[in-house]
Amino acid sequence: SYEEAQFLALNLDLPFMKIASMDVNNYPFLDFVARLGKPIILSTGASYLNEIQEAVDWIDIKEVPLALLHCILNYPTEDGNAHLGMIKDLQKNFPDKTIGYSDHTLPNDMKVLELATLLGATIIEKHFTFDRSEGGPDAEFSMEPHELKDLSENISLAHKAIGVGSFEMKSAEESNIKFRRSIYVVKDIKKGEKFTDNNIR
Repeated sequence: SYEEAQFLALNLDLPFMKIASMDVNNYPFLDFVARLGKPIILSTGASYLNEIQEAVDWIDIKEVPLALLHCILNYPTEDGNAHLGMIKDLQKNFPDKTIGYSDHTLPNDMKVLELATLLGATIIEKHFTFDRSEGGPDAEFSMEPHELKDLSENISLAHKAIGVGSFEMKSAEESNIKFRRSIYVVKDIKKGEKFTDNNIR
């Protein structure tokens, strides 16, 4: 609601505002939240591209930073229905925006979130609980502390494994460069004589 948004922005001084997918076409609300002057994270579940573009346009007028989260509006979402390719689609259509992923899959091994990161999601939103057995509407697809720890470690490893995308000598390779093939002389070569298969290998 408008009152809740204003309270969160002004009384708690949150660093950003998160807007759920259900408000992606609630343009007066988007305008109100944008006027609060906080960066906005907007989920895009069950939205058409033109609706997302319209929401972006409304928010951009207020010149606040905006991140878009790919989201499947289904609770819980089966891994096979995560449609993570949408992350790349959002990146293509909104190249000046930060793109992330809001996840509703079951925690399991958290591979969906790792894949989202590998596809370029720089923000990950996941429901969290200290104990799923305590129940609640989101408990089934919320992660627990040990799963958050595993996810953090696995994503850190994924980023480390991705490394840098440049064709330069990597430090891990330096000691083995000596094993590459090289040319050497197998018989005396006179000045001016051409190199051939007979005098070099």
